Parts: sequence; structure tokens; C-alpha cells
Amino acid sequence: MHAVTARTEAAPPEADPSAVRTRATPRVGFVVSKAVGNAVVRHRVARRLRHIAAARLGTLPPGSTLVVRALPRAATATSAELGQDFDSAMRRLRLIAEADDSGGEA
Repeated sequence: MHAVTARTEAAPPEADPSAVRTRATPRVGFVVSKAVGNAVVRHRVARRLRHIAAARLGTLPPGSTLVVRALPRAATATSAELGQDFDSAMRRLRLIAEADDSGGEA
């Protein structure tokens, strides 16, 4: 997982019209390569990760960009395991507090 918490503006906001609208909104992207599995498996992993990230979007600093790269073992991991790995990576990046294990689940 890679996070950019301070966005640098290489181009003026006029060059990217969406930059003005989304400047304060955290963004999350996913990289799920063919090493994870066939298209069905890759899309399933991406959907599960998207759901996990959406539940935790409010914990990210405003304007941050987070890129999540799925490893091959993500194909066989349960949603709970993916959530724990996601939270662990967020703690290592210091994006959430050590004691915050709620994961946004109710």
C-alpha cells in the first residue's frame, strides 16, 4: 500500500478541472494484477477491497491518495483477513491510530 498525504500541484488547477472538486476528498486506487488470478478472481478481489476502503474512507486525511496493490494471496483471503491486512497497512503508514480497529463496521 502506498499513500500520498500531501498533494503536490505540478499543474495549475485549471489544467485539471476535477482537481478543484476533489482536492479535499481522499482518493483510493487498486492494482490487481494477473498474478492474483483470472479476471473473475481479480474483479472479486477489487470489489472486496473497494468495499473495505469505502468503509474506512473517512479515516484518511483530506486530499490524500492511497494506492492498494493486491498480492496473489488476496485471492484466497477472507474479507475479514483483507480488512485486517488493510488496517495493518494503514497503521504502518500512520493513517489511522493504533487502537482504531473498528474498520468502519457497525
